[in-house]
Amino acid sequence: MTDARSPSLLDALLPIGVLVLLLGLSVYLYGDSSSSGPNQIALMSAALVAGLVGLKNGLKWVEIEEGILAGIQMAMKANLILLAVGALIGTWILAGTVPTMIWLGLKLISAEYFYVTSCLICALTALSIGSSWTVAGTLGIGLMGVAAGLGLDPAISAGAIISGAYFGDKLSPLSDTTNLAPAAAGADLFAHIRYMAHTTTPALLITLGIFFVLGQQADGSHDTGRISEVLTALESQFSLGWHLLLPVAFLLLLAVRQWPAFPAIFLAALLGAVFALLFQPDVIARLADPAAGALAPLKTLWTALFAGYESSSGNPELDGLLSKGGMASMLTTVWLIICAMCFGGVLEKLGLLQRLLQSTLHLAKSTSSLIASTIATTIGTNIITADQYIALVLPGRMYRAEYEKRGLAPVCLSRALEDGGTLTSVLIPWNTCGAYMAATLGVSTLTYLPYCFFNLIMPLLAIALAFAAPPRPQAAPTQTVNDAA
Repeated sequence: MTDARSPSLLDALLPIGVLVLLLGLSVYLYGDSSSSGPNQIALMSAALVAGLVGLKNGLKWVEIEEGILAGIQMAMKANLILLAVGALIGTWILAGTVPTMIWLGLKLISAEYFYVTSCLICALTALSIGSSWTVAGTLGIGLMGVAAGLGLDPAISAGAIISGAYFGDKLSPLSDTTNLAPAAAGADLFAHIRYMAHTTTPALLITLGIFFVLGQQADGSHDTGRISEVLTALESQFSLGWHLLLPVAFLLLLAVRQWPAFPAIFLAALLGAVFALLFQPDVIARLADPAAGALAPLKTLWTALFAGYESSSGNPELDGLLSKGGMASMLTTVWLIICAMCFGGVLEKLGLLQRLLQSTLHLAKSTSSLIASTIATTIGTNIITADQYIALVLPGRMYRAEYEKRGLAPVCLSRALEDGGTLTSVLIPWNTCGAYMAATLGVSTLTYLPYCFFNLIMPLLAIALAFAAPPRPQAAPTQTVNDAA
């Protein structure tokens, strides 16, 4: 890097201020559709402002561009997963897998207990496989269909799915973020998980209580006739059965065996295409292009992978449930993530994030305020950089020495990183997690945000606990996690 001047606090605040202003205008002018283009312009404009700050401080554009490319490269894993999920949704609908999930859900789950049941199912599944994204892309899709069939609020349903998925993800030793946070803080993985349970378990119980109350207020009885129509339409359009859930079991098995997400999801999408060919010949024949001749079935399967499934059952509710999927449906989200990581990459390259973090350390005088500052910093980093991994690694790297200096156990830092960084990523529309959940569940981030009770409660509970019962300094390096609590 050239001999550039260190950024001032004003340098660090300027592009962030521009971003906040433009994103606020975007949401005001475009509402829920702000992530379909307006937010991308806001992020790119703020990235340009940050680049100009870098030029002012003596950096060359080629160096700034390196930061942009590094940021985008970090997001490529998420983008590949998004494209694979789009393909999976398309073939799983064509195969009858998603219709079977909706069909069984409408038969087995009552409206009164749907929210709490969905939260628990997603929590247990995510705990066993360690991936909130996989849970949302499999069970979440089916549960959203069930919610629509029962006439339930899609925003609350998405909140229940996300709350459960992030609880399980947060406590699973198979989760990448659960491994990354203690690595950044210098803590033992299982000590980290045990320490997180002190705040995570009460937060889940509160969340389940809220969803139980909301479920009791939901009255699905007046929708009996409509539900019956949806069930009849499903049965007339697809050959349904438990065997069509095997692609779901296949994907969950790969997740348990810790396969990388992209190949696992794309293989499950291809398996869905095979199942469609074997078990839905009438559906494929109905959608086939006669001009393709003998290759018509292959063209139908190929189209489902990139363009999704287009339902034309004549039942508007069913058509709305099933007309989705395909890689193409994820392109706007990929666009959003690239623009967001462009902005985050510039900030990190210019040292603007580090400058902001240094300022927050001066404000953290007590142990309680240090933990609160850590959580606030991870949330801010999630907003600014649009990536939960940066929100864990960067604050972890910056705060680790201060925690050691004060004699605090590493798990104090690792839990704070997760309480703020992991859980709030899904609440930000341009963050990779927020963009993924909105695209997968079909509900905009700002719409489901108020109902992600677990994700909202956790940071508040962690900060409250830090002030009510702040952790004591370690008496010796061998002190246990419980003593440090």
